[in-house]
Amino acid sequence: MARAARSVLVVDAANVVGSVPDGWWKDRAGAARRLHEKLLVGDTTYDLIVLVLEGGAKAGVRPGRDQHVRTVHAPKDGDSAIIAEVAAHRERGDSVVLISADHVLRGRCEGLGARAMSPSWLLDQLR
Repeated sequence: MARAARSVLVVDAANVVGSVPDGWWKDRAGAARRLHEKLLVGDTTYDLIVLVLEGGAKAGVRPGRDQHVRTVHAPKDGDSAIIAEVAAHRERGDSVVLISADHVLRGRCEGLGARAMSPSWLLDQLR
């Protein structure tokens, strides 16, 4: 039996955290943890949220699934991990929304069939 398509939100954590000048650069791991916590309790309509972390932010949240949020540690750069996540979910027939302000990344993911929204849109949803 085929798996039903899901709605998936892929979050470019570095881009979202970097959109708010709250001192995140002093504690990247803490900023990632706070975003993860907001995604866990936030009222979203997505079946799955994929949070992609890179660099020092990876120390803030372990990889794996917590409820409806799956955290991915990018093995190299975040963009490659994000594109791989979007591609995999689109191949499964999932509806994918990417959260990023990176225009090149957004264009590549839209080319795979994802829709792109800004970090401010996500942060508004989580308030």
